[in-house]
Amino acid sequence: MTPAEYRNASFEVWAHYSQQLIEQALTQLLPARDTLPQRLHEAMRYATLGGGKRVRPLLCLAAGQLVNASEGAILPVASALECIHAYSLVHDDLPCMDDDVLRRGKPTCHIQFDEATAVLAGDALQTQAFELLADAPLSAPQRIALVKELAHASGSLGMAGGQAIDQLHVGQHMDLPELELMHIMKTGALIRAAVRMGSRCHPNDGAALPDSTHQSLDHYARAIGLAFQVVDDILDVEADSATLGKTAGKDAAADKPTYVSLLGLAEAKRMAAALHQQAHDALAGFGEAGRRLRELADFIVLRHH
Repeated sequence: MTPAEYRNASFEVWAHYSQQLIEQALTQLLPARDTLPQRLHEAMRYATLGGGKRVRPLLCLAAGQLVNASEGAILPVASALECIHAYSLVHDDLPCMDDDVLRRGKPTCHIQFDEATAVLAGDALQTQAFELLADAPLSAPQRIALVKELAHASGSLGMAGGQAIDQLHVGQHMDLPELELMHIMKTGALIRAAVRMGSRCHPNDGAALPDSTHQSLDHYARAIGLAFQVVDDILDVEADSATLGKTAGKDAAADKPTYVSLLGLAEAKRMAAALHQQAHDALAGFGEAGRRLRELADFIVLRHH
């Protein structure tokens, strides 16, 4: 596909082609199966390749395209985000966390291999992400900014911290501000980072972008990050396991607080719609350049799995 065809394609074609680019990049960048220790590398590839919507890498690519980032610069960054996401899923599915057996339509990593291998695969995917950023063909200030962005989003003030809050509140009541804070950290932080990191791959260094551009993208990312979780909670109630590719109804079974349990199904849907509109409003000043980010907002909120 030529750059012009890629730029002008329908969302479905653009997303499918982008997912293929991400899959190819990850296939090349992850350690080969026959490299020692083979079982660990096989588990890393099993957890990362051949499945998933690739929402975070797609957001990174869309934000990168908005600022005219090159494909060579943006793909390692998008791949690093997917490595972090895959590691988080491997660890979330462990018996000491959510104790799940199905992910992306196949057995979870600890079921396919064993718990120790799954823990190590998650650990190695996390460190792999930062190696990819360190080697990305960008300026040194950009690489440092990207490492800091991803570390913050995935650490104790981001994804890991949100998971800790989630674990502490199983079976306990949370009010709406508490629930929102948990998910801004647990789910939203990495989605927000995906957009921010994509925009930092600007050919002349993302720091050179106007503050208004960064602020608009950040408002978009915050809205869509929260919307993603609200929709996840809705689908956990409405969809089945075959459609989701993971165990349906597990939040209710585990007595976890969700937007549906707190607000009810109808109000949760209204909240998702309001966040969807906020995301679109944040992109109003970008015109055609914001097309892919708008389409991704639609995909995230209107998806069925």
